[in-house]
Amino acid sequence: MISSRDCTPCCGPAGWAYPDWNAAVYPRPKPRGFHALEYLAEHLDTVEINTSFHQPLKPEISRLWVDRVGANRSFRFTAKLGRRFTHDRNPDAESVAAFKEGLWPIHKAGRLGCVLMQFPWAFRFTSENREFFIQLRRAFHEFPLAAEMRHSSWLLDEAVGTFIDYRVGFCNIDQPEHTRAMPPSAILTSPVAYFRLHGHGGAGWMREFDGEPPRGHGNRYVYSRAELEAWRTRIAGLAEHAERTFVTFTNDAGGAAVANALQLQSLFDEGRKRAPASLVARYPGQLAGFGTGRAVQGMLFAA
Repeated sequence: MISSRDCTPCCGPAGWAYPDWNAAVYPRPKPRGFHALEYLAEHLDTVEINTSFHQPLKPEISRLWVDRVGANRSFRFTAKLGRRFTHDRNPDAESVAAFKEGLWPIHKAGRLGCVLMQFPWAFRFTSENREFFIQLRRAFHEFPLAAEMRHSSWLLDEAVGTFIDYRVGFCNIDQPEHTRAMPPSAILTSPVAYFRLHGHGGAGWMREFDGEPPRGHGNRYVYSRAELEAWRTRIAGLAEHAERTFVTFTNDAGGAAVANALQLQSLFDEGRKRAPASLVARYPGQLAGFGTGRAVQGMLFAA
């Protein structure tokens, strides 16, 4: 177990089960007994569980995941709250109980950093939406929560005050520009600081802003070092005061999320500059100076 307060941000990707990560992030052929989570936990300290957005986790699968990341004592999962709650607005008691059941093994093992409520751009700050936000917070009161708001109306003082009053972390995001889209920010409203970096491209965002449901994956944006340096400044400012800080990259195509997460992680800890050989070969600019091989061994016996 790590201490209750860790100033070093946990950086990682949103999800890990992408076909195009084979031979990009993961070795090909995979060695016997290979597991993607165990492999990622050798290099990074978090991943965001995104399958929970579509359906509740099965407790037996959650227990397996906890076991797979066991070698990295600093590793913490974050998990997206189901779209049934944030998009369909249907927090019935049976669905809430089923969702909690899947998270309990991770939470009880001390491996759950927080649960993220991701709301669509159309979810503006109104009195009705504020009350629904509070309703969800109460429904999932057992877990540390953060919320991603994509509409800039949630920057109003009253809106930010609601986050503070109900101890919900404000998720600071990087997203494409659009009318009343949330701009880059560095706001801390709870013990958990959360950042999600989406990049600035992709047709899926036009669907988001047009109020249509997202379609698949394939965010092909790749962050430059200069962009990550700018975000490093924002992240470091909050990490000094937060109990735990998470940074998630959603640019999954070709494993860019992992490359950028490793790159950002190294900006906070220059000693952690190891990456999968296949990823270094694919992103030589982002991962210049990185070695290859197993990265977590030096962490196993840290004080």
